[in-house]
Amino acid sequence: MTPLKYLTTLICFVFIAIRAASGEVRNEFGEVGGEVSFGSTSLNPSVSSIIWKHRSSTGPVVKAIEWDPAEDPDVSIPNPRFKDITTLNEKTGEITITNLTVEHSGFYTIDINSKEQEQRFSLTVMAPVPKPVIKIEKIEMNPNAVNLKCEYNETIIWKNSAGETLKGSPHTPKGELITAEKKGNPDVFYTCTLKNAVSESTSDPVYERDLFEESGLWWIALIVIPVLILALFVLLYKFWTKSHRKQYNLASEGNKMKEDAVSPVSMSLITDQKNVYKNGISDATQR
Repeated sequence: MTPLKYLTTLICFVFIAIRAASGEVRNEFGEVGGEVSFGSTSLNPSVSSIIWKHRSSTGPVVKAIEWDPAEDPDVSIPNPRFKDITTLNEKTGEITITNLTVEHSGFYTIDINSKEQEQRFSLTVMAPVPKPVIKIEKIEMNPNAVNLKCEYNETIIWKNSAGETLKGSPHTPKGELITAEKKGNPDVFYTCTLKNAVSESTSDPVYERDLFEESGLWWIALIVIPVLILALFVLLYKFWTKSHRKQYNLASEGNKMKEDAVSPVSMSLITDQKNVYKNGISDATQR
């Protein structure tokens, strides 16, 4: 056997030995304030005792719950961390923990008839994710694009109004960002979803109309511009009417003044003509 094959065989043997010694580890997750159950689903009828043990990352191994009818027919919960929140199903060996806290995280093993079983359980208790808030960052060099930031440590999922999943870029110190470009549709929106093993939460949608000023004012301009044009037309019409009426009044007054100036002369001429006519008739009669 060559040295390389020998080394490979030795590594495989060590791995199998460690796996056999450590047993199968099953990952479990719970939410703070929630409930979790795990353990065996069937037990040999000859089971005489069950003990669940807990080992945290910082503390010693403690008994979470114990059932030994030979000593005490009731279930015993010696550790205050599990008092009043832990139950045991004697038929299946399943343990249930309620009102979870992060202190319940760690490794759990089960002893049946005073013998530790190979299967182990790794419990991780996590707080539910908060509702994310999207932050908007303007891009000075490009007024038609903005950066959207979701600053959280959890798994982040970006989506648009079409339901498409968008790929985000890492953001320092934490979270992700995407660049949203102007589409010309004020109803386009983006959301950020946070997710962990026990919960998920989605932000309020951020609409394009709120990202770009022009897209938020187009409908205002559509209403205001025609109104301004109409108002200008009305003002011009009133000005033209007033100006035309003034000119008409001036012309009327001028004509009246002319008539007043001509009338006395005309009356004098008529009177003179009458007098001449009368004098002519008088002279003819005397002759």
